[in-house]
Amino acid sequence: MSSLFTHTQTQPNQVTLVEVGLRDGIQREATFVPTATKLAFIQGFVVAGVKEIQVTSFVNPKIVPQMADAEAVCAALPKAEGVSYSALVLNLKGLDRAAAAGLRKVDMGLPASETLARKNANTSIEAGMIEMAHMVERARAHGMKTRAGVQAAFGCAFEGKIPIAKVVTLAQQFLALGIDELSLSDSAGLGNPYLIRDILREVLPMAGDVPVVLHLHDTRGQGLANVLAAIEAGVRMFDTSLGGLGGCPFILSAKGNIPTEDTAFMLHEMGLETGIDMAKIAALSRDMEHVLGKELPAKMHKLV
Repeated sequence: MSSLFTHTQTQPNQVTLVEVGLRDGIQREATFVPTATKLAFIQGFVVAGVKEIQVTSFVNPKIVPQMADAEAVCAALPKAEGVSYSALVLNLKGLDRAAAAGLRKVDMGLPASETLARKNANTSIEAGMIEMAHMVERARAHGMKTRAGVQAAFGCAFEGKIPIAKVVTLAQQFLALGIDELSLSDSAGLGNPYLIRDILREVLPMAGDVPVVLHLHDTRGQGLANVLAAIEAGVRMFDTSLGGLGGCPFILSAKGNIPTEDTAFMLHEMGLETGIDMAKIAALSRDMEHVLGKELPAKMHKLV
């Protein structure tokens, strides 16, 4: 019997971890993280070797108060060679704000669940995809790179299982828009290694040269197992959050992204490279514990 986790020497050994701690990670935290503190963490990520950093989201500050300083954060981002800064946008207004703030890359998405689409953006999937097309076109006009994709791709907290065919169809529609990166999000942390494998078997071949990024939550403790399944399938980009912070404001049961330090440690032990300094990223997670006044769920920052 062949193993799901068969390692081959032909697999590229470089994995990119996209740090989303200052976006997804803190968006639901009651303690407001001051702008200067956010910028200090961004500088810390750069020093720790992180090359992709989501720095904020351009959303309604009444709904997500933590992101009320999006423009201020972007105005003071440290200049760093080879580092890409991005932000989440939900609509054309947010996209235009990101462009005006000087960002060169935006992240957007659409749930594979009608219920979540209504809760997240008060729209249907069909109407949402039309909006996505306008957003990708507008981003291109601004000269921005676009990352876009399917949220709740591996299950919905409200609707349960999502048909694989539905995820594949939405991924095809996004790819047809000419996006730079395709994302698949386990927004509720319902994915399992076999489901990850089955969806990627369908999506990766049609993505071709377009990188596929996985956004995985560790709500049920399956995050790193899902990373391993995705690595074996050929994925080389993952969203991670320092300390395992994170959670969708519209899915209260979805707690915690896969931790940056735990993911990096596992990959390093497997002989894969991330470019991330374990001691430095672990120290940042410990700093965040002090900022928020609570213990974070990751493991490696307690051990390194």
